[in-house]
Amino acid sequence: MEYYVELKLRNDEHAGGFSNGMTLCNSKSTLDLEQISKSDEAIVYKNTQNHYITLNTIKSNDTITVNTAFENRGNEVAVLEMLSSFAIKGIKADKVHRLQSFWSAEGKLRTETIDDLHLEPSWNRCGMRIEKFGNLGSMPVRKYFPFLALENSENQEFIAVQLYIPSSWQIEIQCKDDETLSIVGGIADRDFGHWFKNIAPEESFTTPKAVIARGASLYEVCDKLVKAQKPKISEIDKDMGIMFNEYCTTWGNPSYDNLVKISDKLKDKGVKYLVIDSGWYGKNEGWWASIGDWDVNYDKFPGGLKKTADYIRQCGMIPGLWFEMESVGRQSKHWNNTDHLLKKDGVVITVGDKRFWDMSDPWVVDYLSKAVIETLKECNFGYIKVDYNETIGIGCDGAESLGEGLRQRVRASQEFFSRIREEIPNIVIENCSSGGHRLEPSMMELASQASFSDAHETTAIPIIAANMHRVIKPSQSQIWAVMRAEDSEKRIYYSIISTFLGRMCLSGDIYNLTDKQWQLIEEGIAFYKEAADIIKNGVTVEINNRVTSYNKPQGEQLVIRQLDQKRLVIAHRFEHSKEINTDFLKDYHVIREYGEADSDFSAKAWLLQCNH
Repeated sequence: MEYYVELKLRNDEHAGGFSNGMTLCNSKSTLDLEQISKSDEAIVYKNTQNHYITLNTIKSNDTITVNTAFENRGNEVAVLEMLSSFAIKGIKADKVHRLQSFWSAEGKLRTETIDDLHLEPSWNRCGMRIEKFGNLGSMPVRKYFPFLALENSENQEFIAVQLYIPSSWQIEIQCKDDETLSIVGGIADRDFGHWFKNIAPEESFTTPKAVIARGASLYEVCDKLVKAQKPKISEIDKDMGIMFNEYCTTWGNPSYDNLVKISDKLKDKGVKYLVIDSGWYGKNEGWWASIGDWDVNYDKFPGGLKKTADYIRQCGMIPGLWFEMESVGRQSKHWNNTDHLLKKDGVVITVGDKRFWDMSDPWVVDYLSKAVIETLKECNFGYIKVDYNETIGIGCDGAESLGEGLRQRVRASQEFFSRIREEIPNIVIENCSSGGHRLEPSMMELASQASFSDAHETTAIPIIAANMHRVIKPSQSQIWAVMRAEDSEKRIYYSIISTFLGRMCLSGDIYNLTDKQWQLIEEGIAFYKEAADIIKNGVTVEINNRVTSYNKPQGEQLVIRQLDQKRLVIAHRFEHSKEINTDFLKDYHVIREYGEADSDFSAKAWLLQCNH
């Protein structure tokens, strides 16, 4: 197995093997590279145009972080059409693992054999075999996560990679000359992502990074990749605090009165954050259409937001506020402020009822600094939920290519996330994009938490929440538990236990619950707090489910997370389920248990201590 670099320069020949249009790999640009030095930290190449290409490799105990830097020391502009973040050849594998993702159905594990993907060399090694996948736009987790794992089942060897890219990306699996595979990934290229970049003499460009892990199981390599992520967790959010988000209580119609009602009910319940979601702004046109106008709706909040935030704090909780700061709704006063909105081919990009601010525009940054950051400061909010509910698409004007325009504008969005933290150092930032469309590492490193999904009340919630263990830290994965007055005890257990797979986020009709229902919730809160250390610092050693449909899940799911001599075991039963096999209790004794997995759509959780 060997690390190397793939690139394609505009003037160079494409590869043969019937691959043109499917890949830009193996071009003359790559073949002409001469390796001039190699160390543990870097491999340096040079070509005849006096371009220097450096593959940076940073090794830790468990992972290797790689990226590629292109430096133009020549006399003419170089036009890059593709530059890999990572490229590895000579991999022996017979299985491919990917994570599929659609709205409210994030992270489904897809496992295929090399034969399934038709990735075996041609009879005379003439034809290139390629499986290429990725995502276009500003929602990087759509269809697939930027993740790949290859398995050699004969030797139980796994290699897995995560790309740190918040915009268009691609990964390729290739086979040509022998039975081994190559994998290459990075920014979506000229063919796939409408991207090329001009590098003038004395200029350079460095790709987004990728992190690579090796191990003996999918659990092991995923755990290594997740633990390699270095999120900027707010100091006040390191204790796994519980939040209440009122969206599934008011459905986009919050007000001072209903926030007071919620606050009074949550007082002394062990909830740390109370988040005001969408609909606090605008002029009663509906929360979706008014996005972009961050003027407080005084009909709903007489006296302004600070009055509400102060009341939440008086009740012992940290107030939070929702924004979709990068977008503009159809009823916004800024809908036709076209000088500052993104365009493609000179035409304002309109997607449904959304348009998009140019986040690299100083006017936009100034406007949002006042509308977002100053509002948070003046009203003493300690938490911001940043939502993002549409995608820019293939790209935008403002650079030499649509793909580069997109990359630059999404990077500017990330810089505004950093600006929020710089202005309010202890702010808790939640990364949300219609739930899970931005759950990639570079976005996760900017946030304390993230919405795991927009699956608010579906029976697939525990399935999606378990999926997230493979790609993000459970301590960042905020999971809905929506309480309804009509909920049975079984349903309350099912919902609350789902949150033990990450961070607990309550919502719903909490002021209509009976004392018995509240008793069950409070018991669940106590269990969660006792399990918090395992959720935060443990290792997921089993995710066992046989579910195929997320709308009508059948079977059962068992998740085991371990920390030293303790275990957290979470079981959910779906339709046509079997009794949960409790072999995991062998050699362990029960510290605490919660719920009852005795029928379809029931759940139970155990905290266990090893007997030895």
